[in-house]
Amino acid sequence: MGLEILVIALIAVLAIGLGASPVMVTPRAGALAIAITVSAIALPGALVGLAGIVLAGACVADALLGRRAPTVERTLPKLLVRGQASPISITSASTGAGSVRVRQPRSAEVGIEPAESDGRLDAALVAARRGRHQLGPVATRVTGPLGLAAWFRTTGTAADVVVYPDVPNARRIATAVRRGLFRDSGELTRGPLGLGSDFESIRDYFPDDDIRQVNWPATQRQGRPMSNQYRVEQDRTVIGLVDSGRLMAAPLGDRTRLDAALDALTAIAFVADEVGDRCGVVAFADTVRRTVAPRRRGADAIVRAIFDLEPASTDSAYDLAFHAVGGGKRALVMVFTDLLDGAAASELLRAVPVLSRRHAVVIASVIDPDLDEYRRRTPSQAREVYQAAAALDLVANRRVVVRQLERVGAAVVEARPDDFSEACVRAYLREKRRARL
Repeated sequence: MGLEILVIALIAVLAIGLGASPVMVTPRAGALAIAITVSAIALPGALVGLAGIVLAGACVADALLGRRAPTVERTLPKLLVRGQASPISITSASTGAGSVRVRQPRSAEVGIEPAESDGRLDAALVAARRGRHQLGPVATRVTGPLGLAAWFRTTGTAADVVVYPDVPNARRIATAVRRGLFRDSGELTRGPLGLGSDFESIRDYFPDDDIRQVNWPATQRQGRPMSNQYRVEQDRTVIGLVDSGRLMAAPLGDRTRLDAALDALTAIAFVADEVGDRCGVVAFADTVRRTVAPRRRGADAIVRAIFDLEPASTDSAYDLAFHAVGGGKRALVMVFTDLLDGAAASELLRAVPVLSRRHAVVIASVIDPDLDEYRRRTPSQAREVYQAAAALDLVANRRVVVRQLERVGAAVVEARPDDFSEACVRAYLREKRRARL
């Protein structure tokens, strides 16, 4: 039995030695080693020893044949959209003998399906969270031509990816507005001529023109009186106030309340670009965190400013955020927040009059689908009875807050997550059509 023990020890040492480095023996080599060990019961020791030596030599040779690192090329988009699939392609080729299998590691923020494949990987990336994230380097496994040893390596470096809110849906809504598919399109024709601030052209001076219209440089050039002609401004200003405090971290299926709010704000920004309005944003928690001054064609700037905004672990200071826009030109101020917490709602109720004296105010809050589910299903267990009772209590409190907000001059928009963006856009266009801006 001495020879058999020596052979077994040789195979074990070989496996351990290879496993301590980027190369390891494969399950095939392990199965052969076990088979040789078992065969020692029936076969002569010399034959078993020879088989063990041959297997060890084959493993070493296979490892040497596949030792050269493969070439790997990864192609992926730099911009992703939360919740939507984007393609990723990884191609590899072995520079020596053997086959290559590639794998793109997943992360908590960015998933991939499928995660690995032989030779070439064509997969879909799906980002679960907005913001800036990293994809780890590509992992490769090069298996020798005999299938007895395999090299494990990581190739390249981590790749940075940027995940935006739901921009495609925002563009779809803006296109629908342009085509008149929304009942309240918000489209306004150009304003009448008059002493507005929207410059139109230069023309000859008429006797009844206001002296403030005279364009003196043009008069000097032409040698006769010339007047500026203006149109009364018809575009409006809309400002999104985004609550990014602790309440906005609450999950809503595959997103958070803040995700739903930023998707809706993105849609409003693109629609504002479409109808010629100025759009800006103020994101706040206990302090003002992000600001974009209202501007025409400002959707891209707004998306770049808010795409990586994450909820803070603090309560929100509504009065601070409201004072940030309270003294400006009259605008539609859309406040994206949550109305379930009683203490936070009382702070909101005290702060809304600061805005409603000067601005049109809309409070936008997403409805939690789980609360509707708890209320509507027939309880079959004691736990479900308690859940239904808690849901009914929360909904009742929310309705009280909504009525109080309406009494202090704010309109309220509530919708489920999938319908929230369209509901907010409809509220914005409705306020624009009623000339409340």
